[in-house]
Amino acid sequence: MVSKLRKKENKKLAHEQMTKRNKKVSAKRELHGLKAPAPGTDFSHIKNAAKRREMVDLMRQEKKKNRAKARRDKKEAEARGEEVIRPEPRTIEKMREPDETILPPDDSEVEDDEALDEFDSYFSSGKTPKILVTTQRKPSRKLFDFLKELVCVVPNTFYYPRQDFAFKKICAAAAKRGFTDILLFTEKAKVIQGMYICHLPKGPTSYWRITRLKLGQEIMRGATCNASHNPELILNNFITRLGRRLGRQLAALFPQKPDFVGRRTVTFHNQRDFVFFRHYRYNFKDDGTKCKLQEIGPRFTMKCRYVQHGTFDAKEGEYEYIWRPDAQVTGSASSSEGARQPALRQRPLLVVRRSAEGPSPSLARGRRAGPSAALSSRVGLTRNSSTPCSCSARPALLGSRLAVEAA
Repeated sequence: MVSKLRKKENKKLAHEQMTKRNKKVSAKRELHGLKAPAPGTDFSHIKNAAKRREMVDLMRQEKKKNRAKARRDKKEAEARGEEVIRPEPRTIEKMREPDETILPPDDSEVEDDEALDEFDSYFSSGKTPKILVTTQRKPSRKLFDFLKELVCVVPNTFYYPRQDFAFKKICAAAAKRGFTDILLFTEKAKVIQGMYICHLPKGPTSYWRITRLKLGQEIMRGATCNASHNPELILNNFITRLGRRLGRQLAALFPQKPDFVGRRTVTFHNQRDFVFFRHYRYNFKDDGTKCKLQEIGPRFTMKCRYVQHGTFDAKEGEYEYIWRPDAQVTGSASSSEGARQPALRQRPLLVVRRSAEGPSPSLARGRRAGPSAALSSRVGLTRNSSTPCSCSARPALLGSRLAVEAA
């Protein structure tokens, strides 16, 4: 706590010194009638590093002043009733290349497939999930602090110590006792690393890398909540085939009948294949016109590393999706304007061979098929096949579609 206060004081002191120095330099230039350098001026001819840094700071200040003046002029023009054309903000999401695998919200084919998947009973008949939470062997205190808050976030959750049982045996025992999902958390050097989500009794199993974890007790001005109220669930940008499948797996962890009295919200926001988890409580003002959010916590970021068909099986599991670093960029290293666009188009991740007898032996052993495979499937949160490899109930239909795509 002392180090944080000291850093804050040092940062404030450095900002005050920089402001004082810039004012002194500006006053000297005004005294001699020198104008501020225009944005884009090159100062490489100035050999003195300190003087060159002063000129760069002056140029940045002038650029900020010009932008602020332009914003004020636009607001004044709008107040006078004039038409002001505002350019569309340029974000990474809007720079995404057109992708034919992004699905419309009312795709009848996808809805028919989802009506036959493993999660349909939770959305159609309102089945209540029952979740078993466990950890790796010899968990640390940090992991227990996280689980204390997670049990309050996800309703109907029960913690069982891992002891010395294998994960595969835990899945079989939990399915017999009526559990619908298993959450297993791993850590390395007392830092939480990942989370396994195993849907029972027939899968799928997904592994998520967890980063940027911040507990509710570490959030300043954090709110509290009543854990007995079921939260409202919000899922954003799960718009591809695999994205919708993973979104349904995450949604199946929560009851589909929220208690609006609790005013509690759980959000999974997908952006560039990173899923941001947030836990909020909202408050309406007395007049009911505005709403204020209070974060409860915890907060963390997830990234899906692989999806496995069926329950967890490290030796003979069949993988639906495996993340690869080289699948995050386009074929060209840069766009037409010279700026690199990350996570826009994915390359083929898995090569799948299907026959009348089932998947290929290499895929059944949990390995990638060789280059002689006939069919390729591109899957991912930002780019994936329009026909997933996960639905084994219709192998003939899948095979015909994949064969057409390969042809």
